Amino acid sequence: VLIRAMRDSNVPKFLSDDLPLFSALIQDLFPGVTIPSVDYGNLQAQIEQSITAMGLQRVPAFITKVIQLFDTFNVRFGVMLVGRTGGGKTACYQVLAHAITELRRAEQAINESRAEQGLPPLPLNPLYEMVHTFVLNPKCISMGELYGEFNPLTQEWADGLGSMLMRASALEESLDKKWVVFDGPVDALWIE
Repeated sequence: VLIRAMRDSNVPKFLSDDLPLFSALIQDLFPGVTIPSVDYGNLQAQIEQSITAMGLQRVPAFITKVIQLFDTFNVRFGVMLVGRTGGGKTACYQVLAHAITELRRAEQAINESRAEQGLPPLPLNPLYEMVHTFVLNPKCISMGELYGEFNPLTQEWADGLGSMLMRASALEESLDKKWVVFDGPVDALWIE
């Protein structure tokens, strides 16, 4: 379990050149221990279906990145996807959002069918929830418009777009996942 946790939380952050070094470190720390591969079953199948439904190509490396993003979301609440323009970052989170939303819908449909038959509902997988994304490009607005600012003339605080989205997401009481996505170039000003 420890090795898998180390792998799942670290491998998505590494460059491909760093992966052999990480594997060697794990083998040195835990000699003779084999790390079992994880069967993502329904998740991987739904990711592949979502990729097709979104008009994308099923590239194995991309599917791996989507699964890594899923694993990262399960251990962190804030995630940053970095890479070159056109590298698939936006498509990666969109495919994951679509896949886990569809998995939740499928579970709900099964339980609705069971209810019609008078059967008790099956437990829902807590990792699969409906996903609502709130996307903005932080470079297209000022820092005050993004985070909020104090008006010295009126002595009032005005929320920015980012803080309004986060507050609204926090106040909404459903178990649905709410992703506030800053989709744009990383800038030293807004990243702080």
